[in-house]
Formats: sequence, structure tokens, C-alpha cells
Amino acid sequence: MKKTALLILTTLALASCAQTSGQKNLVAQDLENHRFVLQSVNGSPYVAKDSGKVPELGFGEKMQIFGAMCNRFVGQGTLNGDQLKAEGLGMTRMMCDDPQLNALDNQLTQMLNNGARISFNGQQLTLERDQYTLVYTLARPQ
Repeated sequence: MKKTALLILTTLALASCAQTSGQKNLVAQDLENHRFVLQSVNGSPYVAKDSGKVPELGFGEKMQIFGAMCNRFVGQGTLNGDQLKAEGLGMTRMMCDDPQLNALDNQLTQMLNNGARISFNGQQLTLERDQYTLVYTLARPQ
């Protein structure tokens, strides 16, 4: 009986600590109607070679995903806990003069098709999958 009571108290204490850590579960409404611009790739700042092509990622109503790296893309996203997935993105198929943007197209497509861990703190959005990390910041309204 004492062991059971101790186990229950320990569980409640741990649950209380987890809830007060400041982390809340990400929900679709946190992302919808926001647009983000790419800031860093795998820990290195992203520097656009063409100032007119700034990689972006946006979320519309009902988790519609849109954006651009080299190519523009659109698709339906799903959010399950800390996993963002968007299988079968529709995408233009152009080659860019910038090899980094071409590589980022492939990288982002793989991340979204297979599911990427997502975090958002109100200003910064991070996508992670395997050895890839893309960090975006909230874009100013247009």
C-alpha cells in the first residue's frame, strides 16, 4: 500500500513539473495564417544569393502549407504532437541557378514527406529530421 501511494505521489509531482515547464503542445492554430522566412540551415545562417528569392514557409487555414525554396510548393499538412507532415506536395519543377536552393528543395520535401519534428516559440519555427535542421523566423505582414 505504501509503495502504491508513493508511486502515485511521485507521478503527480512529475506531471506537475512537466506542466509548469512553460512548454505547451503545438496546435494547428499556432501556425495557421503565419508566414516564415528561412534564417539558418543546419546551424549556419542562410544567406540568399539572389535577394529576390528568400525561402519561405507558410500555413493557411486548415494546415494548408505553401512556400518556396527554389521552387514554389503547396500541400496539405498534418500536425500530430510535435510532428509535421505534408505528403505529396505539389511543386513547380525548375532548376535554379543556386545549387543550395536546389538542395534545399529536396531536403524540405523529404522532411515534410517523412515527417519533421516541429517547434515554434511565437517568433521562431524549427523543423528537424535526421541530420537536417531548418530554422525560420516569423515574417512581417505584407
